[in-house]
Amino acid sequence: MDLKDIRTKAREKLKGFCRVCPACDGKACAGEVPGMGGVGTGAGFQVNLEALAKYKLALRTMHGTMEPDLSTSLFNKTISFPILAAPMTGTPYNMGGALSEREFIGTVISGARQSGTIGMSGDGADPSMYNSGVDAIKTENGWGIPFIKPRSNDEIRQRIKLAEEAGALAIGIDIDGAGLITMALQNQPVGPKTEAELYSIVKMTKLPFIIKGIMTADEAKIAMNVGAAAIVVSNHGGRILDHTQGVAQMLPEIAETVKDELTILADGGVRYGVDVLKLIALGADAVLIGRPLVTGAFGGGIDGIKVVMKKMVNELKQAMILTGCNRIEDINQNIIAG
Repeated sequence: MDLKDIRTKAREKLKGFCRVCPACDGKACAGEVPGMGGVGTGAGFQVNLEALAKYKLALRTMHGTMEPDLSTSLFNKTISFPILAAPMTGTPYNMGGALSEREFIGTVISGARQSGTIGMSGDGADPSMYNSGVDAIKTENGWGIPFIKPRSNDEIRQRIKLAEEAGALAIGIDIDGAGLITMALQNQPVGPKTEAELYSIVKMTKLPFIIKGIMTADEAKIAMNVGAAAIVVSNHGGRILDHTQGVAQMLPEIAETVKDELTILADGGVRYGVDVLKLIALGADAVLIGRPLVTGAFGGGIDGIKVVMKKMVNELKQAMILTGCNRIEDINQNIIAG
């Protein structure tokens, strides 16, 4: 199985929902929410790629780096490389339903583990979607991280309990899901959370707590103040608010504010291993990928996930060699040119 075969099969299964474009840049699918596009003009989707592209790398080849170590530690677990599967849901209304929710997320969670990393699951307009993710994580003996939409605190408490019972490595809330069109269409109330509410949510569990959807330094501070273990710098793939800034634009300021206090994850527009390198150089500890894994799952199942992951890992390794980074800890803004 190779990436070309995977993309061909995925294009057939995702027909009408994702074109599996040669360049997944959000232009052909602008406004397709539900679907795989960005909300409105699609600018929030597109800016993530544009922001990453603006950063250039400093080529360095006078050093001894030949076989860089890509392993890293998250939540007291060692993973083979700093690329995680982002939480994704909504196969019926976003991806066409050729895979059921349980088939899709099971493929992602298992494929990520077999690749040597961690998969995340999400929450959706159909409440059973969260349960599918938790069940997939339980099947992998807890090797995964479920995310909950910003529902009522009682609803969140119930979902945290399910994650704990599954033995999950951590638990998260994608606070940026507060404005999702797909949730509103299915009468699933979500909304912003105050600092006091977030404090009480974090205290509901002893699991490491992740707040996803941080795009400003002041909200990164709030996440730190309420006791979160980690944040995800993310604009939800440009799927909730048009004309946001790109993740790579905001990451350095956020990292400067909370780097020593929180684990920092980032997502948005990551298509190649060099994108991973850039986001880590800009302050992330690890990076989440989403859309490439949709292609992998629909085009090749677990093996498809592994092919996509392997491609990115090989690209990251090559980029580390050519910027003189022997370990993940060596990646910093010194590799950014200009």
